[in-house]
Amino acid sequence: MDTLLEPFRYEFFRNGIAVATLSGALCGLVGVYVVLRGMSYIGHGLSHAIFGGAVASFALGFSFYLGAGLWGLVSAVLILLIARRRSIGADAAIGVVTTASFAVGVVIISVIGSFTRNVESVLFGNVLGVHAADVLAVAGVTLVAGAVVSLRYRQLLFSTFDPEVADVSGVSTARMDVLLALLLTALITVCMSVLGVTLIAAMLVIPPVIGRLLTDSFHRMLWISVAVGMFCGFVGVYLSYYLDWASGPAVVLTAASMFVLAYAFAAVRRRRLPEAALDTHVG
Repeated sequence: MDTLLEPFRYEFFRNGIAVATLSGALCGLVGVYVVLRGMSYIGHGLSHAIFGGAVASFALGFSFYLGAGLWGLVSAVLILLIARRRSIGADAAIGVVTTASFAVGVVIISVIGSFTRNVESVLFGNVLGVHAADVLAVAGVTLVAGAVVSLRYRQLLFSTFDPEVADVSGVSTARMDVLLALLLTALITVCMSVLGVTLIAAMLVIPPVIGRLLTDSFHRMLWISVAVGMFCGFVGVYLSYYLDWASGPAVVLTAASMFVLAYAFAAVRRRRLPEAALDTHVG
């Protein structure tokens, strides 16, 4: 038992596993809307775009969260504005904005070469760099995201499943897109210290997909996604301590393993349903 509880003796680990668990819940919550609205590419693109803001904040001595958050917000607005031009698709808009932002970060790294925070932890995640302030930041964004989803539940649901009718009914899908973009920006900014910008997109997608495999109910899918995200965050960081892995890859590989199990379970369930129906019919 002492061996199992050993990591919790260290403050950095307690902070890291708290942030990872909260990050998993946050990614699971927001990720459901991202996946169902077909916005997975935006989450992937924004995570790379925010890298440029994070590096720029390092170089200029600005607040990490302020610099990365503002950069991400500007990137999200640019993506939405460019994507509204019918001659330019959303994927092309993301490609232009995010690759340019990521390139800015790489250029700054090559010119300056050293930063107060380890850039590798921003890319791949590392619990060693997590502090109490990071825990509070992730907890704050998680509470805000939960409040937004609760208060705008019907509008988000309506615009997710039937955007055309939602617009006619007075629900602005454009505002819902901006709202989700803001939540994504805040999520990526506060979660990058544990998950890393290159792996956040995976945690936005895998828990909701697992939820979708296990249920056809949106409400249950939402809760399953949050629970799976929390579980993967906790277990992934816990295993990373003993395996000496970066926390981000450990969390994502835990989520990928959960996906394999969920996929197998769903496949077996689909196979049994026709057999059960046939037995009932014959009986």
